[in-house]
Amino acid sequence: MNILVCDDDREIVEAIEIYLQQEGYQVYKAYDGKQVLEILKRHEIHLLIIDVMMPELDGIRATRKIREESNIPIIILSAKSEDADKILGLNTGADDYVSKPFNPLELVARVKSQLRRYTQLGNSSESNQKIYQVGGLAINDDLKEVTVDGESVRLTPIEYNILLLLVKNQGKVFSIEQIYENIWNEDAIGADNTVAVHIRHIREKIEINPREPRYLKVVWGVGYKIEKNG
Repeated sequence: MNILVCDDDREIVEAIEIYLQQEGYQVYKAYDGKQVLEILKRHEIHLLIIDVMMPELDGIRATRKIREESNIPIIILSAKSEDADKILGLNTGADDYVSKPFNPLELVARVKSQLRRYTQLGNSSESNQKIYQVGGLAINDDLKEVTVDGESVRLTPIEYNILLLLVKNQGKVFSIEQIYENIWNEDAIGADNTVAVHIRHIREKIEINPREPRYLKVVWGVGYKIEKNG
């Protein structure tokens, strides 16, 4: 697996590289967003770790450009821990967020988790093809494809897994904590904003009018569900 690490602090890049190489990953290094875009053109990258604040092209703008063409997992790094920064990164299309200073072992664990989801999303070799459908929304979980009224919808691995969880359990209401624990496989501490941002992204992609959703409904004070017979 090829991982691209980008931070304008070269010592941080070197430190992350050491830990990732110990896990057997091939590491590519960049020090600003422009270098990231160039490396992505030349090499097959399976996951990106990118800092928010950088010269030339910052992590937020680089992530926005990447999301125009690719759904590779992206983990945002930042020295700031405010919710606003976290939400900004997730809104741009990042899959996860780690605040500096961070535990390298935690970062490696998050890398493994994101790669596992990404690999599963791209794996169409399973023999038991399963198609889940509600109204015009269909998920082919063998091909990992989502369509709405016959039109293909591109989702990130996190968005896909959230939607699949809800569609497989049509009518069942999942709390934010339940969604987070099912998808991230860790305790839902401070998960509200993370889940809400991903839910909004899913709605923007599958709903004709996200403000009046046909499929992905909120049950106020409880959580979210996929409406039966949407």
